[in-house]
Amino acid sequence: MAGRRTLGRRFGLLWAAFAVSSYGTWLGFGAFPLIAITVLHAGPTQVAALAAMGRAVGAVAAVPLGPWVEFRRKRPVMVAMDLIRFAAMASIPVAFALGRLSFAQLLVVSVVGAAANIAFGAASGAYLKGLLPPEDLLVANSRFESTMWTATLTGPPLGGAAIAMFGPVTTVLADAFSYLLSALGIRAMGGTEPHPARKPAARLRARDLLEGWRHILTHSSLRPLFFNGIVVNGLIMATEPLLAVLLLGRLGLAPWQYGLVFAVPCVGGLVGARLARPLVARFGQRNMILTTGVLRACWSVPLAFVGPGVPGMVLIMTVQLGLVTSCALFNPVLSTYRLEHTDPDRVARTLTAWSVSSSAAIATLTAGWGLLASVIGLRPAIAAAGILLLATPLLLPRRERAPRGASAEATSVM
Repeated sequence: MAGRRTLGRRFGLLWAAFAVSSYGTWLGFGAFPLIAITVLHAGPTQVAALAAMGRAVGAVAAVPLGPWVEFRRKRPVMVAMDLIRFAAMASIPVAFALGRLSFAQLLVVSVVGAAANIAFGAASGAYLKGLLPPEDLLVANSRFESTMWTATLTGPPLGGAAIAMFGPVTTVLADAFSYLLSALGIRAMGGTEPHPARKPAARLRARDLLEGWRHILTHSSLRPLFFNGIVVNGLIMATEPLLAVLLLGRLGLAPWQYGLVFAVPCVGGLVGARLARPLVARFGQRNMILTTGVLRACWSVPLAFVGPGVPGMVLIMTVQLGLVTSCALFNPVLSTYRLEHTDPDRVARTLTAWSVSSSAAIATLTAGWGLLASVIGLRPAIAAAGILLLATPLLLPRRERAPRGASAEATSVM
């Protein structure tokens, strides 16, 4: 996974911290809907609301965090966000042990986690751009992507087994401690980080809040990629709680089976992440973005026809393998392109705006698809999302633009 290029000790610690928190997150994959369904006896609408409201309110809360992160040193911000996530997640097993766990608490933790995730992502992206030279950004993003899919491959089956043996709250506790370990790793990086050139204003200004969106919407290539990304991610994630209800409830999959069908296809994520850099060098950044942007929209319709037992599990794994491989090729290339085309003094606000918009879209579509499922049924709602995904390549950029700071080799084939 590390490849041959060495990116330095500080990047190694940042990568390790990312790995620890990713493994914790995926160990707890599906824990919230499982807790809602099995402990609090929530129905499809409540499960969808849990996913939607946490993201929506968390996105709103994160809007002022963009400029707040931008004008501060990024490493202390990352540590603080990790500690906030640790405290929020740890409150769930504590409340469960005291017999006071409620649906409202799950919502609050979802909101806090969503806002902290956005702030952490903005800080880490800005820190990475300052830490590495431009030619190493795709290598770094590919390693992050590969690590995420490795965690996704191993975490859900282990988490499913832990849930079967000890209950879903156990994996939430493991997730909480992963954030604590991540904070310790980032703190151990050491070194000096210069203060941002601009100091934060005494009062938050509307211009600072909107700067990220202004940059995205006035950039001829980032703008279509932005709209494509929020629609694709929103439609994919909107069906997640519906699939949880369908698979765990109506089709009767055990927790370990539910984890398995989403873990095995992550082998494609490892393959895609490793191939991203050589394929960009061969075919060019723009061609890779367009091709994989189309491919990731082509897989979701068959999920509406999944049946019980082994055949149904095989169908899910096949569909997810194609989707995951396409996303693993697309994501690091997009992340690198976005950093290359954003000035250092607006990276945090741009990443915050992107994440806030994505979270808001996911929340809106998740809530909408929960209501749609209550009207037309789970399977038709899942099919509708898959059909709409087929149209999303129309949102990809048309004009050919050479990436700023790209290598001569990559630019020559674009």
